[in-house]
Amino acid sequence: MANARDIQLDALRAVAVTMVLYAHFLAPGGTSFLGHLGVRLFFVLSGFLITRLLLEARNDAAFEAGPALRAFYIRRMLRIFPPYFAVLGLVWLVNPDQSSRGSLVWHALYLSNFWYALHNEWSPWVLSHLWSLSIEEQFYLAWPLIVLLAPPRRLGSICIGVILLSLSFRFYWPIVGTPGPARDLLPPASMDALASGALLAAWRSRAADLPKWLRLGWPALAAAFFVLQWFGPVPENPVQEWGRWLLLEVLPLAPLLMVVASCSSGVGGYRGRLLDLSPLQALGRISYGVYLYHNIVLALAVMFQPWIPLNVSEQGPGRFLVVGTATVIVASMSWMVFEKPLNGLKRHFPYVARGRSAAWSGRPAGGPVPSLQRTDARQ
Repeated sequence: MANARDIQLDALRAVAVTMVLYAHFLAPGGTSFLGHLGVRLFFVLSGFLITRLLLEARNDAAFEAGPALRAFYIRRMLRIFPPYFAVLGLVWLVNPDQSSRGSLVWHALYLSNFWYALHNEWSPWVLSHLWSLSIEEQFYLAWPLIVLLAPPRRLGSICIGVILLSLSFRFYWPIVGTPGPARDLLPPASMDALASGALLAAWRSRAADLPKWLRLGWPALAAAFFVLQWFGPVPENPVQEWGRWLLLEVLPLAPLLMVVASCSSGVGGYRGRLLDLSPLQALGRISYGVYLYHNIVLALAVMFQPWIPLNVSEQGPGRFLVVGTATVIVASMSWMVFEKPLNGLKRHFPYVARGRSAAWSGRPAGGPVPSLQRTDARQ
């Protein structure tokens, strides 16, 4: 099921990035809970894939922590840095909202989330989406050290501890009494989703069954989330607002985890056929570029509004159609011309040295490292 597994995870990326595009291009008011849910899905996926990849490397008979860590960071840089810094260079050159240049150093250091949290506003808006990429990069700095160096039997407990610490962070709002971007942007606010994905990988590495409460209870949690989002009463005071926000953050965790768990094993039936559709897979492969470029494409489209027959300056079908299509085209070109060739360089940086592991000669070893390389290339 390895091939089906990876294909369906690509489809999940496509779903997640479409939710973000809907929130930023089509949803009334320029925001939507679907956009935040899409980012949370990305986090669960990242936590799962990175942890699975590292555990498979660790299970190889010739594993060494130092070379594996070095390979991980080099491969991450090859995948993430080139398009990211190309975007920052373009923003510096064009300066589309006249306020971007002052914060570029923060974005270049992957501190976007701290920039917006400290300033308590989404300015410059054209780079506001980079907060989630900063969270992931901060996660990448520390988590590989834990996965590759901590006792394997303790990894599940570590993941649960990170989840609990993240959930406890959400009680900071009643203490400080001032809701703001920091409640969503500081690293602890997203570590529950990242660690949930990591926990799934830890369970899978031990061939452990998912907990019964998770398998049976996730539909009720998903239903409660959608009822609260769509039909819940408008909070009348800060305490009620905090409670509503807390539930909307926590309730989707188990459903998102189950979605990733199902697709990582390969979903069958009509749902599997839907996830296997080529357009969905293609969108998933370029989802990093779609997410990275979409705000910049929007800013440029607004600049050229006088020459565009549809309204792209406001939320609506025109913006979704024009800017969404342009974003997919830009991301596709970036993937084919820029990202995919650089991804090919990863073969020079294996997690386990080719000459020292049977896995690289086609014979069984401690873990399925070759399938791991394919998954990594899709991120």
